[in-house]
Amino acid sequence: MTAVSDAPASGTRPAQDELRSLTVVPARHPWRWAASAVVAVLLAMALNALITNPAWEWHVVSQYLFYETVLRAVGVTLQLTVLGIVLGFALGTVLALMRLSRSPLLQAVSWGYVWLFRSVPLILQLLFWFNLALLYDRISFGIPFGPAFFDIGTQDLIGPLTAAALGLALHQAAYCAEIVRSGFLSVDQGQLEAATALGIPRRRQIRRILLPQAMRTIIPTAGNEIIGLVKGTSVVYIMAIPELFYQVQIIYARNGRVIALLLVAAIWYLALTTVLSIVQYYVERYYARGAVRVLAPTPWQRIRRALTTLAEARRQRREDHARLAAALDQEAPR
Repeated sequence: MTAVSDAPASGTRPAQDELRSLTVVPARHPWRWAASAVVAVLLAMALNALITNPAWEWHVVSQYLFYETVLRAVGVTLQLTVLGIVLGFALGTVLALMRLSRSPLLQAVSWGYVWLFRSVPLILQLLFWFNLALLYDRISFGIPFGPAFFDIGTQDLIGPLTAAALGLALHQAAYCAEIVRSGFLSVDQGQLEAATALGIPRRRQIRRILLPQAMRTIIPTAGNEIIGLVKGTSVVYIMAIPELFYQVQIIYARNGRVIALLLVAAIWYLALTTVLSIVQYYVERYYARGAVRVLAPTPWQRIRRALTTLAEARRQRREDHARLAAALDQEAPR
């Protein structure tokens, strides 16, 4: 028993001594450090030029950033964005289902809609809806090809804000239809066939099998479209709607502070798109639960983990100092 237990100990000791004698040379990355230094210098130069240049007029920016008319313009921008996205995706989903149907007529109508509204520039569509009263003085409601129950003036029914929301929604629906259709097509059809063979109802197939997987493809592209629409609402300035960009133009036309007011608009657009990007990140993470085994930590989880690591390191250092002090007290002559 003693010989058996001593043999591994005597055999492992030379191996441990050999490992201790090895020199560990850390990997060096000179080009990585050089690139980091160049980027750091460029960032410092950009920040210095941004802060120290008086032409930016930061005091004017702070004065108009939360100006009452600017805040109302931000509200109009958000209103147009919400209307364009909600109506656009609602109509786009219907168009995508029509394109995927087995009816040649529905497929042709959906394809023609997407072809038309993606081909005509958005600014032309907005001008068309804004001037619809030139084509139709009154709009009637009743039986198709039959008597009308009542009619209303086109100018009263479609005002500037309604025309802008309608133009943005119809334009956005063409792109949303392709986004939704691509998400549906990304799901393996064999899963739906297996669900049909198991007798799962069609609605449950769509709700529990098709949509959760399709959303993984839809959300990233849809997020880009929503962020693009936030900035695309600036096109409605041609209709004299007091959205953010139009209101900023009105203000700097009066006081001549062009750069400062444009910077105000840029800050608000940056803030809005940042919030939408954060929402998109968490929605993508929600629908990725079944696609990856371990979800990547969120930024807040990374911060908490870093703070926990720092706290553990401080606690470990305090314990090491306490043990060292206790050892020194025991070794001190009495």
